[in-house]
Amino acid sequence: MHGAMSSITAVVLAAFVSYGAAWYFGMVEGNFSVLLFLAAVVTGLYWVAERVYFLPQRRKAVAALEANSAKRQAELAKMGINQVDDNTAQARSKLIMQPWWLDWTAGLFPVIIVVFLLRSFLFEPFKIPSGSMIPTLLVNDLILVNKFHYGVRLPVINLKVLDNHSPQRGDVMVFRYPPKPSLDYIKRVVGIPGDEVAYLNKKLTINGKLLPKTPLPDFFDVDSMSYAKQFEETNGDRTYRLLNDDNRPSFIAGADNFPHRDNCRYSTEGVVCKVPEGQYFMMGDNRDNSLDSRYWGFVPEENIVGKAFFVWMNFGNLKRIGSFN
Repeated sequence: MHGAMSSITAVVLAAFVSYGAAWYFGMVEGNFSVLLFLAAVVTGLYWVAERVYFLPQRRKAVAALEANSAKRQAELAKMGINQVDDNTAQARSKLIMQPWWLDWTAGLFPVIIVVFLLRSFLFEPFKIPSGSMIPTLLVNDLILVNKFHYGVRLPVINLKVLDNHSPQRGDVMVFRYPPKPSLDYIKRVVGIPGDEVAYLNKKLTINGKLLPKTPLPDFFDVDSMSYAKQFEETNGDRTYRLLNDDNRPSFIAGADNFPHRDNCRYSTEGVVCKVPEGQYFMMGDNRDNSLDSRYWGFVPEENIVGKAFFVWMNFGNLKRIGSFN
């Protein structure tokens, strides 16, 4: 039995390691949520088997060992032999110890299930991979996302089971990229359902109201070693900074043929879109260097992952740690 379980466990662990390696080297498209869910299920099954079967069997073997040892000592005592070498303690320790294949499965289950529950229902860490949200978020910022702010969702399938707040204009939101839902994107909510969003000549208008845009000192991007025009914009009750590049044209080049594209009108000045029900219009704060709703369309409500709210680490700049707008 133990030999078979050892072989089965070796195959299971090798499968996890192989998947992780293939994901790391870009051979497959990984999904950490699915991987963590499978790890929780597999280790959970081993944990139950340990509590129900394997641990009782080891305890039974220890009890038999101790009974035999006591019987042997009693028989020797009758013969007048009171001092004997007793290796019962060492044998007991060896019998009760978990084999390696339970140590690496059932032993890890409590940690894995805690991480799975925290990540699925409370907070999830993300790493900023690009500069589309500069100056609010920089490349390599490690952020936390509130998973329950917009409602409780079932892990993996992302099905909402409990409502909470609705996304508001100005929120920084993580969502599943509509053209490829296996990828997570982060942008700012610019338009909510029913809004008419106009981004013309690099000026943002919501429902006919031009959003205030106050000039700030130019922003120096360390990665590109260049300056960009920086502004402060207010959308709803949120005030945040954004960048514009004077060398980039206003028109949107290469927009996809996305769902509800007929809600949008493109021109040399930019784009005007009517946001459908259950959808959101997203834009990056680095306005001229962001592939967002102007190019690939609206974000459905079911694609929402959570609200980004805190930078918990940037190893290149510790001053980045803190909350953001």
